[in-house]
Amino acid sequence: MRILIVDDEKNIRTALSRFFELHGHNAASAETAEEALMQMRKSSFDCVVLDLKLPDLDGIQALQKLKEIDPYVPVILLTAHGTTARAVEAIKKGAFDFFEKPADEEKLLIAVKNAYQLFRFNCEKSETFRELDRKYELVGKSAAMQQLREQIDLVAGKNSRVLITGESGTGKELVAYGIHRKSTRREKPFVKVNCAAIPQELFESELFGHEKGLFTGALQQRIGKFEQADEGTLFLDEIGEIPVSLQPKILRALQESEIQRVGGQKEMRVDVRVLAATNRKLEEELKRGAFREDLYYRLNVFPMEVPPLRHHREDIPALIVYFLDRICPENNIKMKHISPEAVELLGGYDYPGNIRELRNLLERLAIITLEDTIGTAEVKRVLPQRSETAPASLLYSKLEDTERELIRQTLEENRWHISKVARILGLERSHLYKKMKRYGIARPG
Repeated sequence: MRILIVDDEKNIRTALSRFFELHGHNAASAETAEEALMQMRKSSFDCVVLDLKLPDLDGIQALQKLKEIDPYVPVILLTAHGTTARAVEAIKKGAFDFFEKPADEEKLLIAVKNAYQLFRFNCEKSETFRELDRKYELVGKSAAMQQLREQIDLVAGKNSRVLITGESGTGKELVAYGIHRKSTRREKPFVKVNCAAIPQELFESELFGHEKGLFTGALQQRIGKFEQADEGTLFLDEIGEIPVSLQPKILRALQESEIQRVGGQKEMRVDVRVLAATNRKLEEELKRGAFREDLYYRLNVFPMEVPPLRHHREDIPALIVYFLDRICPENNIKMKHISPEAVELLGGYDYPGNIRELRNLLERLAIITLEDTIGTAEVKRVLPQRSETAPASLLYSKLEDTERELIRQTLEENRWHISKVARILGLERSHLYKKMKRYGIARPG
C-alpha cells in the first residue's frame, strides 16, 4: 500500500518511511500540510499518517482539506503528549485513529493495515452505489420527468409511505430507488420484493421469515424481507398481488412497526420505510374486495404516478443513447451509433411495454446491426407494424387497458381455467397465453 507521512520532524519522517518500506509498503513524506495536499492532488494514497501540529496549518484543518481531496482516505494522527482532547476532536471529524509520540511502530503498522481495509471497503461501497445510481438513473428532461424528480425531492427526506402507480415497464422501481437514495436511509438496505413472483403459500415466510424446523425443509431460520430492510427501505412491487389473507399482518407491521416470524413467539421491532408500487387500479380492487381499504390508505400517504412513455416521447432520443451505452458493453458488442432517421422512426412508436420495451428493442437492434450505425432498415425489421399517430395511439392504449382488465377479470371469475377462459373470450389457448405474457398477467401463487 502507499502511505503518506506528514510531519515537520525529519527524523520521524525518515524512521517511519524506513519502517513501512521494510514491511513491503511504499512510503512518501511531506514536511508541511501544503506539501501533503500537493502530493494528494498529484497521486493517490491508501493511508495518511498526519502530525496534529504542523508549522503551516492546524492538524484538524489539514485533515479536513485532505478529506476534501479524497473523502475515503483514512488518516491516522500523531499527537504530542497532552493533546489527547484535540485528537478525540479530530476523530469526530473523520480521523481513523491517533497515537501519542513516540508511536509504537508495530501497533501503528496494525492500525495502518486496519485503516487500509476500511479504505478498500468504503471505495467498494462507493463504487457499488455509483453503479446502482447509474443503473437506476431517471433519464429525460421532459416536463413529465422534471415533475417526477420534483416529487422525489419533495418526499425523499420524509419518512412517509409512498404508493407509486403506472403501467408496466414505466420505471416505478427507478422512482422507488430514487426516493431511497435521497433519503436519510441511503446508506442502509434497499430491499425489493416482487409480490407477483412469490407463490401464495410462501408469501408470509418471504416477508416475515420463519423459524427453523417449522416445516419439512426448514433446516434453518429464515430472515424475512422486513427484517432485511431494518433501518432501510422496503419496496413492495406489484402490491396488488398480495393475498387478502396476508394483508392484515402487513397492516399490523405498518401500524405497530413490529413483526413476528412464522412459527415464532417473539414480536420484533423493525424500523422500515415502505414504498409500494402497482400497475393495477387499486380503487377497483377495493370495490371487488381484493384489497383491504385500511391497508390501501396506509400505503397511499403520498401517491405518485409514473407516466407511460407515449406521454413523454421527447425523452426517447436520450433514452436511446443511454441504453445503447449500457447494452453494448454488457453484451460484448462493438459500440453502436444510431442515425437521426432511425431515432425518428423509433420515436413514432407507442411502446405498450413502455421503457422496458424500448430497451429490449434496442438490445435486439444492437445484436442484428452488423455495421457501426443502426439505420431505418434495421429499425423496420424489429419495430412492430403498429405505429399509429398520437390520437390513434391514445385510443389504442385505452383499448389495451380494457382488454387487459377483461382478461384478468375473466381469469379470476373462472379460477384461472385457461381452456374455459379462452373459449369465453373466443381465443386460441396459445393466443391467450401470449396476451397474458404481453400484459404481465400471472396467476397469484
